[in-house]
Amino acid sequence: MQKILNILSQAWSVLLYPMLMPLYGILLFCFAAKHLLPLLPSAYLWLCVTGTAVLTLIIPILLLLFLWRKGYIDSLHIDDAKQRTTPYIYTLICYGFWAYFLRATMQLPIFLLLVAIGAMVALLAVTIINHWWKISAHLTGIGGLLGGICSFAINYSTLPIALIITVLVAALLLMYARLYLNAHTPLQVACGFLLGLLCTFIPSLIITYA
Repeated sequence: MQKILNILSQAWSVLLYPMLMPLYGILLFCFAAKHLLPLLPSAYLWLCVTGTAVLTLIIPILLLLFLWRKGYIDSLHIDDAKQRTTPYIYTLICYGFWAYFLRATMQLPIFLLLVAIGAMVALLAVTIINHWWKISAHLTGIGGLLGGICSFAINYSTLPIALIITVLVAALLLMYARLYLNAHTPLQVACGFLLGLLCTFIPSLIITYA
């Protein structure tokens, strides 16, 4: 049983890897846009997905593989907190290009730009905090995804309760997985989740109600 739980925890950690969160978020937006904004061409939406995948997943992973092959990091999970700074900085730069791509190239709604910037702020905070304390990047990522969903809900006056509950359950399972693998303490996963949630949700909240 212990071996099964270990495999499931590792698999869940991979499925909800932080670099996948922007791609999941943009896929959800494009799916919703097909119903809320039916005039948007499919090619346009697929370009959004492809650009997001390249800038926030493929390039960062290639950089991660490069650092691993060169011996700068011990594993792709970067369990050693001291080895996380360089990969985080590279990923932060990629996120900057992603934010520019969303707004300047694709001209997507301002709330999506705010979510992307919020994700960058969260990643920067994780990078800084990591020097003293190993806050959970996994939970920061899924917290940011939930914040993006809440921002979408405010901007389009909708309430995707089923989706929000699904992401919350996924986050709780991820918390358990990270704790089971002894990757973090309960406080580290809780703070990571709140950091991601607040950084991606508060900007849209301020713009909407200010």
